[in-house]
Amino acid sequence: MNRNKIQVYLGRHVVFRYVLRRLVSLIPILLGVTLLTYGLMYISPQDPVEMMLQGQGTAPKPEVVEAMRHQLGLDRPFLIQYLDWLKKFVCGDMGVSYIDGAAVSGKLLTALPNTLKLTVLSVIVTVLLSVPLGIFAAVKKGKVTDAVIRFLSFIGNSLPNFVVSLLLLYFFALKLGWFPILSSGSPISFVLPTLALAIPMTGKYIRQVRAAVLEQLGKRYVDGAVSRGLKKRKILFGYVLQNALVTIITLMSMSIGSLLGGTAAIEMLFVMPGMGYMVTSAVTSRDYPVIQGFVVWMSVIYIFINLLTDIAYYYLDPRIGAEMEVD
Repeated sequence: MNRNKIQVYLGRHVVFRYVLRRLVSLIPILLGVTLLTYGLMYISPQDPVEMMLQGQGTAPKPEVVEAMRHQLGLDRPFLIQYLDWLKKFVCGDMGVSYIDGAAVSGKLLTALPNTLKLTVLSVIVTVLLSVPLGIFAAVKKGKVTDAVIRFLSFIGNSLPNFVVSLLLLYFFALKLGWFPILSSGSPISFVLPTLALAIPMTGKYIRQVRAAVLEQLGKRYVDGAVSRGLKKRKILFGYVLQNALVTIITLMSMSIGSLLGGTAAIEMLFVMPGMGYMVTSAVTSRDYPVIQGFVVWMSVIYIFINLLTDIAYYYLDPRIGAEMEVD
């Protein structure tokens, strides 16, 4: 019992040291992201003060523009402006929108829940569909069932999200009237956007899961398990699927990261006020503080997801855990 406790403690200590090292090493990356983001907005030809005045319906007179630039500190050197912005950003002050004057942090927190719901739902649907179909296709390799599943997955993977969205809207919302055309925030309004994201991802997942399962089925431990008389279901779900989980976890982490920042087309089509909808509107109107806040927070989320994925690797694959301990 004491030995088990010692092993658990050492395992937690290794993970803690690894996470701490990763967080420290990521600080320069985050600083680089903030510097690059602020620098690109700084060199933009559009004057932010003129944009603010135009958003308020005021004619940008030269003397008013100059006074506001001095008031906002935009006439100071670039490095001083950047450090002042970074200090406020770390404290939670991301500035205000040039268009409506609202706090950027408030706009992000308002838009984030819809995008999170859409991301989580689409990933869950994708996993529930692709993992059983991918395993089934691998088990039935070379048969008609395998060919049908691979053909359907190829079609699904080839269709862009916006094409799937338009097809779903036309048939299930416009023709059949089963779902609302525009998002109202109700649970039923998430069905079509979720499917629009899940169908292309499912096509990609099926092919990856099938390849991972086939790779595991060709390993010697499977032959050994068969020779010992273990049931196929036990081998498949007790050993093969567990070893293929690394591939599935990798796909999930990549999908979550891309979905959190790449649902703009879906949110625009379904008029869903999420992060993608917000940043698309900000880009169109050149609302630089909103774009800056979005880019930096997406970078933080990407890094956090990658860190969680590496920790999951530690528990799923002992070889990765050994590499952590060596490091």
